[in-house]
Amino acid sequence: MTAKHALVTGGGSGIGLAVARRLSEDGFRVTVSGRTEQALADSGFAYVVMDVSDERQVNAAFASIDPVDVVVSNAGQAKTAPVLKTSLKLWQEMLAVNLTGAFLCAKAGIPAMIERGWGRFIVVASTSALKGYAYTGAYTSSKHGALGLVRTLAIELAKTGVTANAVCPGFTETELLGRSVETIVATTGMDHEQARAALLASNPMERAVTPAEVAAAVSWLAGGEAGSTNGQAIVIDGGELAG
Repeated sequence: MTAKHALVTGGGSGIGLAVARRLSEDGFRVTVSGRTEQALADSGFAYVVMDVSDERQVNAAFASIDPVDVVVSNAGQAKTAPVLKTSLKLWQEMLAVNLTGAFLCAKAGIPAMIERGWGRFIVVASTSALKGYAYTGAYTSSKHGALGLVRTLAIELAKTGVTANAVCPGFTETELLGRSVETIVATTGMDHEQARAALLASNPMERAVTPAEVAAAVSWLAGGEAGSTNGQAIVIDGGELAG
């Protein structure tokens, strides 16, 4: 039997690379995508260069690879500003990558899954898909939208053999967390240790989620035992949203 094929967007680093490695360990053929070719080449996986916010690039990329059985829509960006100081450019940038990117990948990848009667569409969202955070209006709105997309797809695809789900991690040990710490240091006068502690204070475990923990959740959703899990937001946050 031919191994199932998984595409992981934003797969050259961080959570995406951890997901790619885990799915490969699970026996999937893995293709990663992103905008930086060198990072993709360094990943060791087959890759295709694309900007998920560009419909022509997305369609061309999907057409250039074998049909996919699993799409992990992981590519994303996070930039912060108070809502009333958020520029239209920043607002549109966050929606383009985090929401429109997932939408375009769904349109490009899911039809082939429906034809074969099996598939998994998985969005790496955020706890920001489920609650608000100060100074993250554009990002949080985009992640709420991504979860809305997942829930709608889940209903529309329910009888096709294809599921749609989201994984919602809290602050995760990636370059993005490091940049957030640097921003706090630059704007508040805190040192790095204080800034990191401030970010992680909302997590009852007082530590960052690891990319491997997120990848483990994606692995389960991509497998055969998750066939009835549909339209869900799997939260990985150390208990932050439990309170």
